[in-house]
Amino acid sequence: MNILVVEDDRLSAQHLIKVLKHEKYICDLALGYEEARTLLDLNTYSIVLLDWNLGDGDGLELLKEMRELGITIPVLMLSANSEIDDRVKVLDNGGDDYLCKPYSHVELLARMRVLLRRETTQVTTLISIDGITLESSKHQVIVNDKEVLLTTSEYDLLELFMQNPNIVLTRYQLSEHLNKSNYSIKHSNIVDVHVKNLRKKLNAPKFIKTVRSVGYTIKK
Repeated sequence: MNILVVEDDRLSAQHLIKVLKHEKYICDLALGYEEARTLLDLNTYSIVLLDWNLGDGDGLELLKEMRELGITIPVLMLSANSEIDDRVKVLDNGGDDYLCKPYSHVELLARMRVLLRRETTQVTTLISIDGITLESSKHQVIVNDKEVLLTTSEYDLLELFMQNPNIVLTRYQLSEHLNKSNYSIKHSNIVDVHVKNLRKKLNAPKFIKTVRSVGYTIKK
């Protein structure tokens, strides 16, 4: 998933991104308030890790602005401020969680997983992109008013793509999503095979786009 890290301390930011990339997350870094605003305008993210004290602005103000604009991405605020009142301010202004510095990377990753799972369960049951409609409540895919029958793995893959438009999903992430039996398919081409089959069954060869040497994405 795509993560936006907003942190004005370059050394701390680089260390955090190294940890996230080790967990196979795709990361963008904003070193300040204005850079974060620009990236939020240009890209779609699954979660924002937001430092409170930024060199050119205030993380809490950025959070308020995001919510006023209707940006509902989960936000995990990171701050050295440990007072209860500060935590309440973050939650009252639309923050989803709060973690005090210094923090354990194990705890950070655990809290991120909770927020990402919560976001997934809140995704609408009906998604329609470029004439392809997926209704998760019925486990059904419709193309040009006709139902398209998919295997379980093909459906799971398509659902993940359509829940995350404009986000590049790596082959590793897609493999992990399909891996229901705890066996390693890390070096398998199973993702490529499923994508090829999806393109054929949906009769939409350009719907799922290949990102060379990385993975796949769909555009909305």
